Amino acid sequence: MKNNNQTNEMIKWFVVAMDFLLLNLVLLGMYHYYEARMMSWPSGLFRIFWIGCNIALMLSETKFSTVIHMRMVSAGDVIRRVMLLTMSQAVLAYLFMKSMFFSRFSVGRHLLVLGTVLFILLVISRYLERRVVKRFRQLGRNTRRALFVGSDPELLRVYEQLVEDPTMGYRIIGYYGEAPEIIKARAAEKDGKRDPLPDVECLGTIDDLMHRIDEDDETLTLGDEVYVCLSRRERQTIKKISDYCDAHVKRFFYVPVSVETLGINLKSELMNDMEVYTTYENPLQNPVNNAVKRLFDIVLSGLFLICALPFFPIIALIIKIQSPGPVLFKQLRTGIDGKDFKCYKFRSMHVNKDADKLQATKDDPRKFPFGNFMRKANIDELPQFINVLQGRMSIVGPRPHMLAHTEEYSAQIGKYMVRHFVKPGITGWAQVTGFRGETKELWQMEERVRRDIWYMEHWTFWLDIRIIWMTAKSMVIHDKNAY
Repeated sequence: MKNNNQTNEMIKWFVVAMDFLLLNLVLLGMYHYYEARMMSWPSGLFRIFWIGCNIALMLSETKFSTVIHMRMVSAGDVIRRVMLLTMSQAVLAYLFMKSMFFSRFSVGRHLLVLGTVLFILLVISRYLERRVVKRFRQLGRNTRRALFVGSDPELLRVYEQLVEDPTMGYRIIGYYGEAPEIIKARAAEKDGKRDPLPDVECLGTIDDLMHRIDEDDETLTLGDEVYVCLSRRERQTIKKISDYCDAHVKRFFYVPVSVETLGINLKSELMNDMEVYTTYENPLQNPVNNAVKRLFDIVLSGLFLICALPFFPIIALIIKIQSPGPVLFKQLRTGIDGKDFKCYKFRSMHVNKDADKLQATKDDPRKFPFGNFMRKANIDELPQFINVLQGRMSIVGPRPHMLAHTEEYSAQIGKYMVRHFVKPGITGWAQVTGFRGETKELWQMEERVRRDIWYMEHWTFWLDIRIIWMTAKSMVIHDKNAY
C-alpha cells in the first residue's frame, strides 16, 4: 500500500507540473499575441502579471488539484475539477492584479482569454494523462489487489467497477464463498445467464477463511483491499474479518446485499451510529434541478444544431443516393409519464414493414452502407436535438423505446415503466456503460432498466456531463454494440 500511495503522489505531482507548464506556455503565447498592447504597460508590470498568474494557480492547486491518480474517479469529476481550478485561478489572479497597481489597466479580458484557453488545454491534458495512467496500470504498475468474500451477485457490480476500467489498476486475487459449481447450479435454477464472479478463482468457503483467520495463518493473502458481501445476520463473521483487516492494515469494504427485492427505492441514513433506510424522491422532481436540466438542454441542443445544420443537407443527399425514401425516420416512442411522442432520426435502413417491431441486429440486411456508418457513429441520432428543443426529450436520460417494446417488456419486467418518470434522452447511463443496442435476452433489458432507474435516483448536473463525455468518446472509439 505504501508503494502504491507513493506512486500515486508521483503521478499527482507530475500532473501538477504539467499544469504549470501549460499555464506558462499560454502566458508566453499571449505575450507574443498581445505584444504591442502589453509592451505599453509600465516596465515590469507584465512580469508581475506573469508571477501573479502562477501564484494564483499555486493557490488553486492546493484546493482543486488533479484527481486522475485516484482510482475511483469519473470523467465528470475530472472535468468539474478542471473547471473549478481554472475559475479559481482566474479569480485569484484578478484580485492579485487589482491589488498590485493594475487598477488603471484592463486585465479582465486577458484573464478571461487565459482561463478559457487554459481550461481547454487542461481538459485535453487530463484525457491524455488518464490514458498514460491507464497504460501504466495495464502494464502491472501502480496496481492494487482485491479479495472478495461472499457469493452474492452484488459482488459482480463491484467486480465490474474494479476490473472493467483498467484506469483503476485493480487485480482480483480470488474469493471465499460458495464453490463455482453451486453458484452455476443456482443461476440455472433461476434461469440466470451469467456467472456472478467470472474469471475469479474460488479460494475456499467462508468457513475456510474464518478458520485461517482464527489460526492467524501467515500464508493468508488478503491483498490490499477486502470486499465483503454477506447477510447482516452474519454480523460476527463480518466484524471478525473487519478486525483482522484493521490488524493487518488492509482496507475493508462492506457491500450490502441488495435491497431491491423490497420493490421500493431506498437510501441509507445514519441515526447516531445506526444505519436506517428511507424512501426518497427522484432529484429531477425538484423544480430547481428540473429547471437547470432544461436550461442546459436548450442551450446545448441549440448550439449543437447551429453547428450541425450545415452538414444536414450533405447527410440527406447521401441517404437519398443510397436508399429511396424519406430522409428522416419518424417513429412513435414512449416518453415521460408513459405518453407517446414522435421521435426523429436520420433514416439508416431501407424502408421496411418491420421498422416499428424489430430491433436492428449486427448484420441487419435492412441497413444500407451509410446508414450502418451513421448508427456506429451516432450520426443518425442528430435530429433528436430537435426533440430536445421541443421539450419532448432531454440530452441525457433513459433511451425511448418503440411502442411494441414498451408493451412487451412492461409485462415481463416489474419496474420497467418507472424509467418513464423522467424525459427520455439521446444518450443515457445504460448506453455508456455497455448496455446499448440489441437486447437478445431478457436479462439485458432488465440490466438496462436497472441502470436507467439508477440514473434517475442519482441524477446530478455533473453526472449528465460525465455521460455526455463518455458518449463523445464512443463517437471516436466505436461501441461494439452500436449497430
